[in-house]
Amino acid sequence: MKKSIIITLFLCSIIVSAQEKKWTLLECVNYALENNISIEQSELDVDLADINKNQAVSNFLPTLNANGSYSINTGANINPATNQFENNVFRSASGAINSGINIFNGLANWKTLQRSKINKVAAEYRLDKMKDDISLFVANSFLQILFNREQLKVLVAQNEVTKENITNTQQLVDAGVLPQGDLLELKATEATQNQQIIAAENALFISKLGLAQTLQLKDYETFDISDQDYGLVAGDILEKRASEIVEKAKEEVNDVKIAQTNFELAQKDLELQRTGYFPTLSGFVGYNTRWASTQLNPFTGEDIPFVDQLYLFDGTSVGLQLNVPIFNRFTTRNTVKRSKVEVERSKFLLEQAELDLESTVYQAYNDAKNSKKTYEAALQTEEARKLAFEYAQERYDVGFSNAFDFNQSRTAYENAQSDVIRTKYDYIFKLKVLEFYFGLPITDLN
Repeated sequence: MKKSIIITLFLCSIIVSAQEKKWTLLECVNYALENNISIEQSELDVDLADINKNQAVSNFLPTLNANGSYSINTGANINPATNQFENNVFRSASGAINSGINIFNGLANWKTLQRSKINKVAAEYRLDKMKDDISLFVANSFLQILFNREQLKVLVAQNEVTKENITNTQQLVDAGVLPQGDLLELKATEATQNQQIIAAENALFISKLGLAQTLQLKDYETFDISDQDYGLVAGDILEKRASEIVEKAKEEVNDVKIAQTNFELAQKDLELQRTGYFPTLSGFVGYNTRWASTQLNPFTGEDIPFVDQLYLFDGTSVGLQLNVPIFNRFTTRNTVKRSKVEVERSKFLLEQAELDLESTVYQAYNDAKNSKKTYEAALQTEEARKLAFEYAQERYDVGFSNAFDFNQSRTAYENAQSDVIRTKYDYIFKLKVLEFYFGLPITDLN
């Protein structure tokens, strides 16, 4: 009984611990990279590319095939042992083993191997890009939860202040200092704030739900992120020149790498199609043997034994086969032309990818700089609105201001607080995007 109680308490502690788990950004990103379906599909593409590369290596090996047959013949048939017609019922069997090797096919096998290696690299780049996209999405979702959480805290704190004001105003109304309308105005404000709190709680839940679904988690209700108080990340990246970040991004970001490998694949496809102009030369070697039930020894008139026939009627073949393309209705020529078009297309796509990356990085750089200025301006506005609100609070408390003017000042202060939270996390995310282009991890917020 005692042992059962201990086991039960231990299991309960495990369940409670699991329910109270708080996910950090690093844990969220790592879990997403391990469990996201899109990433798993990209990993399968890498596996297929590796299989294709192994097949390209195997194309250099010779082939080896064996075959055999057994038949019962009636009427006029060719005896496989004597190669003569026999109008008789007899049984026959034959067997052969053949091997062939490609000696020259315009270096198609070698070019196929080179292409398969490039294709595997391209698949790995696409997998890395998918991981980068998922990491950025998870980071953005994580920051959205932090924003919604802080927004809810601000609304709750504002509501507490309103409740205190209602209590103080009630006393002043009872004392005849303030009119009843001021109290009603504050109560209306409290009702509005309660609606805002409900909406903020729902926004927080929705943001948590979205991140949990991205992580492929089923327990949505207990999912939560770390309660750590995240501050601003270091803005050292803004001290670098935009051109320096662009050059680093060309080495780090996979978009250009993918476009580069696609260009190389198109070039290799063109080389492969050109091998169709060359003749092919292959070698072969084979061994075959035959048996027939009616085969008789010409000296004794007795049936030749099965094993003896296999030795008596066997044979080998060794040779070369040359195929020279002369005319195939311009199929090879048109295929080469199409490949040339694809090379030009992929070249333009590569140039466009480089231009897009440069434009994106410069835009991200300016966005980060402007978001910093916006955040700093929001802080200054909040400080000014705070002082104005405190002054309005003092005037209202002594009866020198009405509830409408007081609420106007408070609303302006609340909006300023919300702007600080919004601009703060907008600034953080844009900094992390810029750091991503520079090759820095996005999983650090402090």
